[in-house]
Amino acid sequence: MLNVFFGNMPEAIFNTTVYFKNDYEDEWITDPFVKQMIRDIDHSEVIDSGIIDSPVLGKIPPLNLSGGVKTLILVKFEPEKIFNASTCGDNCARWLLKIAENEDRTVNLRHIMDFGNEPFVIKIRNTGETVHNRRELIDTAINYV
Repeated sequence: MLNVFFGNMPEAIFNTTVYFKNDYEDEWITDPFVKQMIRDIDHSEVIDSGIIDSPVLGKIPPLNLSGGVKTLILVKFEPEKIFNASTCGDNCARWLLKIAENEDRTVNLRHIMDFGNEPFVIKIRNTGETVHNRRELIDTAINYV
């Protein structure tokens, strides 16, 4: 299940780009799930662990991926950590839900992310309640962001 803490969370890793630069592992990039995320979010193809083909930037290293993709990769591979998911655009929301389908993950949000119109299950760590749709999420999150 995806757990979200809204607002300032001192223990959350705020600068995900710097954290990614110093912590990512090559095999994360070639993971099939990660390749799908990169294709969907950045519209780029993984060639190998060190080269990604971007239609905008050409051949790039993983460090040049978008902040959203880098944050998603960290959320996937470092489940014990809490990352600032406000570095992600709304196009990352469904991927956060997918990552948390089989394992609990907690992220920090400092804005109200659009998780879409389909039902979902998110536990709000600020209150302990579980929300199931956009309206419930907004009604709770508005008190913290």
